[in-house]
Amino acid sequence: MAGNTEPLSPRAKLAVTAGKAAAAVSRAAGRGSGSVIGGRVALKLDPDLLGRLAQHLDVILVSATNGKTTTTRLIAEALRAAGPVVSNALGANMPAGITSALAGGSDARYGVIEVDEKYLAGVARDTTPKVIALLNLSRDQLDRAAETRMLAEKWREGLSGSKAVIVANADDPLIVWAASSSPNVVWVAAGQAWKDDAWSCPSCGGVMQRPGDDWFCGECGFRRPAPSWALNGDYVLDPHGSAWPIHLQLPGRANKANATSSAAVAAVFGVPPQVALERMYQVQAVAGRYDVVSFLGRELRLLLAKNPAGWLETFSLIDPPPTPVILSVNARGADGTDTSWLWDVDYTQLYGHPIFVLGDRKLDLAVRLEVAGLDFRVCETLDEAVQMAPPGRIEVIANYTAFQDLRRRVGN
Repeated sequence: MAGNTEPLSPRAKLAVTAGKAAAAVSRAAGRGSGSVIGGRVALKLDPDLLGRLAQHLDVILVSATNGKTTTTRLIAEALRAAGPVVSNALGANMPAGITSALAGGSDARYGVIEVDEKYLAGVARDTTPKVIALLNLSRDQLDRAAETRMLAEKWREGLSGSKAVIVANADDPLIVWAASSSPNVVWVAAGQAWKDDAWSCPSCGGVMQRPGDDWFCGECGFRRPAPSWALNGDYVLDPHGSAWPIHLQLPGRANKANATSSAAVAAVFGVPPQVALERMYQVQAVAGRYDVVSFLGRELRLLLAKNPAGWLETFSLIDPPPTPVILSVNARGADGTDTSWLWDVDYTQLYGHPIFVLGDRKLDLAVRLEVAGLDFRVCETLDEAVQMAPPGRIEVIANYTAFQDLRRRVGN
C-alpha cells in the first residue's frame, strides 16, 4: 500500500495551483501541453513538491533508452485493474514534467512515471518508488547524455541498496550491471536486438562472449542472470512456468518485450498476467506512435525512432517492399544536435522501398543513404513527399522533433 497520506501544505497547494495556471497559459498560447513550464513554476515555489506529491502513491518508475513511453502506458493500463493511476502519459519525463503529471493525481493509488535516463537516480530518491523498471541502455544524444557505460555506473550507484523491486532486462549487460547493486531484482528475458553498445564487459572491460541468447565475460565471470519472466514468441512465461498469450494492437517484437516487462511489474502489485495482458490490448497508439492517419487522401503510419537501436526495431516492423517510406530527421535540442549516429544505423534494410527524405537535417540523411547505395528523393515538405509516393500505405519514420512536426502537419 502507499505510504503517508498527509494533506499538502499551504505552500505545496500554492505551488500546484501556480503550476496549473502556468500550464493553462502555455496551452492557450499554443505552446504545447504546458506540463514542463507548469512543473518548473511549481518546483520554483516548492523545491520538494515532487516528493510531497508522490507520498500517497505506490510509485513505479520506468527508464530506458528506447520503449519507456510505451512501457509506461502498458503498465498504467495493467495497474488500472487494481486502482486509479496517474501517469506522465505524454512523455514529459524530466522532474518538471513528472511534477506536473503527479499534480493531477490526488485521487490516484498508483503513479506510473517515465523517467529520462539522466534523472532516474534523483527522481528515485525523491519519490521512494515501489518498483523501478529498467529496459535497455544504448547510445543516444551523444552531445547531451553520458556514454552508456558511465550512465550504467550512475544508475548502479544511485540504485545501490534501493528498497524498490527492480524489474530488469536480463539480456542487456549494461542493465544487469546497473541493477546488480540492488538487493531485490526480478530478471526478465526481454531480448536485445541492438548489441553494439554491449560488447565489452561493464564490470571489467573485457570482451563479452555471446553464445546464442546467453552472454558472459570470460575474464571476470560477470554473466547473464537466470530470468524468472521471459518473452517466448507470442507468449509471456511467468515465474511458475505458465505461458500467457500476448495480444497487442501495437506492432513488433519490441512491444511484446515491453508487454513482458509490464506484466512482471503488474504482478508485483498482485495483478495476474492474464488480466494485465488483456488490459494492454486496449492500447492502440502511444502519444501518436503507431497511429495511422489520413492525409492528402493517403494512409500514413507514424513511427518514432530516435537512435540506432530504435531505428533497428522500427525497420523490423514496417510493411515489406515496395511500401513507400518517408524518413525525417531533425537535430534540435530535444533530439541532440549531433547527427553522427546516422552512420550507426543499417539503412540497407530499406532496400526495395521507395524512400523520401525530409527534415532539418535531410541532407545529412541523404549523404548517409547515398553511401548505403539506396535510391531516394529529397523533399522540402511532407505534402511533396506524400504526393510523390507510389500507391499504398506510407510508413513515416521520424526522430523526436521531426515526429512532432509531422503530427502537427497531419492534425494528429
